Amino acid sequence: MGRGALGKVYKDGEEIIRQGKPGESMYVVQGGRVEVLQHSKKGREQHLAYLEAGDFFGEMAVFEKEVRSATVRAAGEARVLKVDKKTLLTRLREDPLLAVNLLKTMSHRIRELDREVSHHKKVRL
Repeated sequence: MGRGALGKVYKDGEEIIRQGKPGESMYVVQGGRVEVLQHSKKGREQHLAYLEAGDFFGEMAVFEKEVRSATVRAAGEARVLKVDKKTLLTRLREDPLLAVNLLKTMSHRIRELDREVSHHKKVRL
């Protein structure tokens, strides 16, 4: 990964955000790949997704005063840019299209989750 670029380089397996911890920033993957997972109460990890350059995560913490819903860690070396709440809100005011794209991605994720939940309900019946 090139030197002098924005963002922080995370090593393979290094945690970027942790489920259950508070947060007021979102993150954008600039290079490499990260893994999104959830921990069960029994301590098991469930893989949710891989995200690559251009993808973002952690946005729910910017809009809600809740703890992180998942853990995200580097899957191989990854460069990730942290965007604090103030900066994001400023950018959204300056560029409403950014808000539309953010909402599209969030809506897509909800729709995918809904499909997955519906599929699991059918399998169990």
